[in-house]
Amino acid sequence: MTQVVRFAAPHRVEIIETSPQPLTPGQVRVRTVATGISAGTELTAYRGTNPYLTSTWDPDQRVFQDAATATPPGYPLDGWGYSEVGEVVEVAADPARTPQDDDVAVGDVVWGIWGHRSEGVLSQDALRGHRLPDGLDPVAGCFVRVGAIALNAVLAADLNPGSTVVVLGQGVIGLLATRFATLAGARVIAVDGIANRREVARSFGADDVLSPGPELPYQVREITSSTGVDVAIELSGSYAALQSATRVVGPDGTVVASGFYQGEANGLRLGDEFHHNRVRIVASQIGGVPPRLTARWDVPRLQRTVVDLLHRGTPDVRELISHRFPITDAAAAYELLDTDGAAALQVVLDA
Repeated sequence: MTQVVRFAAPHRVEIIETSPQPLTPGQVRVRTVATGISAGTELTAYRGTNPYLTSTWDPDQRVFQDAATATPPGYPLDGWGYSEVGEVVEVAADPARTPQDDDVAVGDVVWGIWGHRSEGVLSQDALRGHRLPDGLDPVAGCFVRVGAIALNAVLAADLNPGSTVVVLGQGVIGLLATRFATLAGARVIAVDGIANRREVARSFGADDVLSPGPELPYQVREITSSTGVDVAIELSGSYAALQSATRVVGPDGTVVASGFYQGEANGLRLGDEFHHNRVRIVASQIGGVPPRLTARWDVPRLQRTVVDLLHRGTPDVRELISHRFPITDAAAAYELLDTDGAAALQVVLDA
């Protein structure tokens, strides 16, 4: 039987069992090794605040439709998650399909998106380019997608040697953004309210680490000789942090908004530094790369780059794993993140 993590209702997690899905030609069965929990996106579903629960995304018009015009999906929500890694255990041949050099085979360790379940069934095409290199700890595959989110934000920031950047939020994605920003040659000021995360940020290359608060804009200007930073990357999903981001950049500075913001923007004051310093806010989301890079970059290239960096140990993401639970204890994992998130970094479910 296949074990699947289900959000039965807000704050209620169950493990259900389903019969293994038979393969059709061109499909692949992957036995899950590990799956990483996204403490941002997934907690919105766990808590019941995700916009997909009250409205329906129209991918053609690219707008959310409310319940008056479309019926949004509701609970139960099965198999949420987007950071899986596993071993290919079965491949169904497809005589009508031309084999590709990067097709996966039985025994390959691959990363992908099939949700929190003990096995996934995907097409060969969905796993093209998703084979992990030999010698890389399989659990690193849980960091490819979140690493791509972080790298995308750094590309949106357009950093260069000599740039200064504040990275607000030093969760897993923020820490990866801190590391990637240092690799781009930028001076990084990492901001987080949790002391342990600030320590990790320093080990990942941050030049300065600060706590959030009313003094932050003045501390940043002391570090930067009163100029403010060139760019701020906001990764916490907090409107208060987004407001802080508009205050730490200098005139004509850029804020990269990469967090998954929920509800109304309480605390965001667009008549203050945002207006007077002509601050530019750009959104960064993993569905696409910054427009100026589309001729050379796409999401697969983001992901390949992250795999290459992880293979080189830049960084060693195993340091970011704070807790591991068997998939059958998923309820305890989500409760930890919901009630004591400061104690956790990356939480992994082992299948």
